[in-house]
Amino acid sequence: MSANRPNEDGLIARFFAPLAGEGALGLKDDAACFAPRPGHDLVLTTDALVETVHFLPEDAPGSIARKALGVNVSDLAAKGADPAGFLLSLALPVTWTEEWLSAFAVGLGEAARDFGCPLLGGDTVKARGALTLSVTALGEVPAGRMVRRTNAQADDVICVTGSIGDGALGLKLRNAPKWADALSAEEKAHLADRYLHPQPRHRLARVLRKYAHAAMDVSDGLAGDLAKMMRVSGVSAIVEADRVPLSPAVTKAVAVEPGLYDLAVTGGDDYEILCTVPEKDLDSFLKEADSVGVVVSVIGRVVQGHESPVFRMRNSERRYDAGAFSHF
Repeated sequence: MSANRPNEDGLIARFFAPLAGEGALGLKDDAACFAPRPGHDLVLTTDALVETVHFLPEDAPGSIARKALGVNVSDLAAKGADPAGFLLSLALPVTWTEEWLSAFAVGLGEAARDFGCPLLGGDTVKARGALTLSVTALGEVPAGRMVRRTNAQADDVICVTGSIGDGALGLKLRNAPKWADALSAEEKAHLADRYLHPQPRHRLARVLRKYAHAAMDVSDGLAGDLAKMMRVSGVSAIVEADRVPLSPAVTKAVAVEPGLYDLAVTGGDDYEILCTVPEKDLDSFLKEADSVGVVVSVIGRVVQGHESPVFRMRNSERRYDAGAFSHF
């Protein structure tokens, strides 16, 4: 360690203690103390991010921080849980600098404020390999009201928030593909931003737990995540492919290279909410989602059966048997 670098205690005090929320005890103890509100259950989730797997070395440190917290808050939102706080484990490579860590902490603090999810504690260590970080997020949900992914029911309507495919095409954009020539600078910037900065739909949590039978966040691709939800619920699904919401940038890219539609629905990094809602509650669900500023699209229906979901195209039907990203 450079003589000019702070030791671990100094590093925590300088960069992370200013971000600490209630219960973190100023990050001066070995653990945080947290109690859920009366009548609430805790919902916990964790995700690890590894350099070159989940982000690239040239990504801005503030963007890495925002993504690390955002993907976890997205998981909480899909369970109908309100964010309550998070723990951070950070393994820094030997080449870390104070400038990098300062920018990381700034981005982390901004994300924590935006998502209403304060830092409660964590650990900082030296890595002998790539930069690695892990966030464990805590959320609260009224007792017994967590929205599971296992409860989709035949005749439910399938809904998804936001737009699909932006993150996957935003990553592909880095290789300067030919289809990118058809996009405007603003459209390219939109795709890049959606890959770098997930937008967890935490404002939808209350609405989900009121109306949704089942929900999960779309992290590994719409087709694959839908297949997971249907499989564990013991049902299947029919999706109208032209109803899957695509941003203007993705729509233009698909028009230039139609095969990109498959990437859009299988590529992942969307961090939108996929859910099923009883048809009788659909209008109320859509109205309340709109009231919290979340756009929701109806894309299909849950049906009886155990087959992979069908995506109906204009003149064909397609099943995506390998429709989700997998580490292994």
